[in-house]
Amino acid sequence: MARFSAYLNPVLVLFSCDLCLVRANRPPSPVNVTVTQLKANSATVSWDVPEGDVVIGYAILQQRQDGQMQRFIREVNTTNRACVLWDLAEDADYIIQVQSIGLYGESQASKRVHFRTLKETDRLPSNSSNQGDITMEGLDKDRQLQTGEIIIIVAVLLMWAAVIALFCRQYDIIKDNDSNNNKEKTKPSSEHSTPERPTGGLLRSKKKSPSVNIIEV
Repeated sequence: MARFSAYLNPVLVLFSCDLCLVRANRPPSPVNVTVTQLKANSATVSWDVPEGDVVIGYAILQQRQDGQMQRFIREVNTTNRACVLWDLAEDADYIIQVQSIGLYGESQASKRVHFRTLKETDRLPSNSSNQGDITMEGLDKDRQLQTGEIIIIVAVLLMWAAVIALFCRQYDIIKDNDSNNNKEKTKPSSEHSTPERPTGGLLRSKKKSPSVNIIEV
C-alpha cells in the first residue's frame, strides 16, 4: 500500500501541474458585456477581450430566467466581439454569459447579464416612426433629384437655343454678303466703261448753191 501511494503521488502531482498549465494558458473572461438593440424577438450582445491574449472564438450561454429555454452558442475561427440573439420570446427575461475560446481551452464565464425583450406594441411605434422618417427622406431625395434633372434639362435647352440663334445670325450675314456680290456682278458693262463725251462746237451750215435769175427780154 505504501508503494502504491508512492507511485500515485507523482502521477497526481503531474496531473495537477498539467491542470495548472492549462488554466494558465486559458484566456481571461470577457469584460464589459452589454446588450443593445433590444427588440421583441432579438437583441445584440457585445463584449471586450483584454489585450495580449489569443482568442479564436466565443461561446454564449443564453437562458430564460424562468428556466423554460436554454441555448448554447459557440463559434470559433472568428474575431467578432458581438453576436445577434434571434428567436427570443416577446416580453421575456433572459440571462446571458459569455466565454472566450483560446488555443488551450475556454475561459471562465463572464458575469451574468440580465435583459428583457420588448413588447410587440412597444416596437411598432418606433418602427412606424422610422419608416415615416425613411419615407420622408426618400421623398426629399426624389424631389432633389427631380429638381436637379429639371435644372440640367433647362440649361441644355438654353445652350441649344443660343447655338441655334448664333447659327441663324451667321447664316443671315453670309446670305446678305452673297446677295450683294451677285448684284455687283449683274451691273451692265457700260457702267464700268468710260462714258463718251458729246462733241461740242457750232453746227456747220450747208453751202447753198447761188441762185441765178434769168430775165428774158
